[in-house]
Amino acid sequence: MEFTKMHGAGNDYVYVDARAMDEDWPALSAAMSERHTGIGADGLILALESDRADLRMRMFNADGSEGEMCGNGIRCLVAFALTRGIIPKYTSPVLVETLAGDLEVTPTWHGDQVVWAKVGMGEPRLAVEDIPIALDDRAMVMDYPITIDGVTFEINAVSMGNPHAVAFVDQPVDDIPLERLGPLVEHHPLFPKRVNFEIVNVIDKGHVKVRVWERGSGETMACGTGACAVGVISRLKRRVKGDDVTVSLPGGDLIVRWSGEGEVILEGPVVEVFTGHWKS
Repeated sequence: MEFTKMHGAGNDYVYVDARAMDEDWPALSAAMSERHTGIGADGLILALESDRADLRMRMFNADGSEGEMCGNGIRCLVAFALTRGIIPKYTSPVLVETLAGDLEVTPTWHGDQVVWAKVGMGEPRLAVEDIPIALDDRAMVMDYPITIDGVTFEINAVSMGNPHAVAFVDQPVDDIPLERLGPLVEHHPLFPKRVNFEIVNVIDKGHVKVRVWERGSGETMACGTGACAVGVISRLKRRVKGDDVTVSLPGGDLIVRWSGEGEVILEGPVVEVFTGHWKS
C-alpha cells in the first residue's frame, strides 16, 4: 500500500488514496500511527470519491477511532489529492466532503507544491446538545468549573464539527502536566462523545499560546479545529481584539479568522515529509 506522510504545523498524518481499496481502516490507523513500530503519526486520512464534492475525507485517530474533521489534516489532504491527480491540478477552491459537512479549501502553490492553505471551517456551535455536553440546566457552557485530579479548570465548550473544551490558564501552558490531565478531561463524564482539550495562555490581544490534548490521539503538535475553537472562545470572551488571532502551538503557528458570527477561517502550512510502501 502506497502512503504519504504529511503535516500541518507538526500535526502529522498518513495519507492514502483509498478510492479502490477496502481495508480495516481503524486497525490500520492504529498500526501505522504507532511511533515505534509503525510510520508514526497522529492518525490516518483517506482520499475518497464524493458524489457531491470534489473529494471525500475520512480520518482516523491514532487509536483507530474515526473523527469528524481535522483542520490541519484537510489542508494536507487537498495538497495530496491535487499533486497526485486525484482531483485536477489547480482546482481552487476544493470542496471536501467530511463528517462535519462540506468544507472549502483554497490552496497556495509554490512551484509544483502546495505549501499553504485556507479552510472555511463552518460556523461554531455553542449549544450543549450540539457539542454534546451532559448538562440540561444551561444552553451553553462558559466558565464551567471542573476539577480533575485536584486541578480546577474553567471550561468553555464549542463544537467545530467535533467537541472542544477550552480553558484559559494563568500558569504557563508548558508547565501543566497535560499528559496526566488531558486523558482525564477527554474521558470526563461531562463529555459523552469524549472531548478535545485546549489549555491557553493569552500573549496579547492578537496572539495566544496553546497546547492540545486530542481525542483519540493524545497530545499533538497542533490541532486545526482546536485552534479554531480557541479563536472563537477567545473572541467571545474578549481575550483578543479584532477578527484575526495567531494561535501558537508546539509545532508552529496557525491563523484563525472570525468576525464574531458566521464561518471560521483557518490558515496554515502544508508540508510533505516522505512517501513509502506499507507492508500489510
